[in-house]
Amino acid sequence: MLLSVKKIINAPGEGQDFLFELDLSDVEFGGLYPIDRPVVVTGGVRNIAGMLLLQFEASTVLRLVCDRCAKPFSREKAVRCEYMLSEEAEDEENDNIVLIENDAVDVGDLARTAFILDMDTKNLCQEDCKGLCPRCGADLNQGSCGCQKRDVDPRLAVLARLLEEKE
Repeated sequence: MLLSVKKIINAPGEGQDFLFELDLSDVEFGGLYPIDRPVVVTGGVRNIAGMLLLQFEASTVLRLVCDRCAKPFSREKAVRCEYMLSEEAEDEENDNIVLIENDAVDVGDLARTAFILDMDTKNLCQEDCKGLCPRCGADLNQGSCGCQKRDVDPRLAVLARLLEEKE
């Protein structure tokens, strides 16, 4: 979504609000497409003492699968961003400065990039999810699985033997 800032670029104290939806249903994360609802982007541009400040929030509800217990769940996701807009490239290394081209800025592209970069790499249905038993596959969130003896990770076998000797 291109946003024209021509009206406020030389008018300190003025502002312009916006509201639009992004379709990110084609974006894949770990073999899944969790963004199946529109991402709602709300915000505005303000001319503060001759400096243009762009602020927005992009939000939606994600459909995810827990990385530990494989249960599907939903989670709200919101990303807040703030950028300074400039007509000239003064500091090319500052990611918070966006260039204005032809008196407009592509807010849709900024929101898309910010939302994708803020996606979590690990998704858990709850913070203390216990996952699945590696031996029988039982959901440990539902209770103990009943397996008598747990397999010891071979890398930790020496430590397990030390604990057995102590007993």
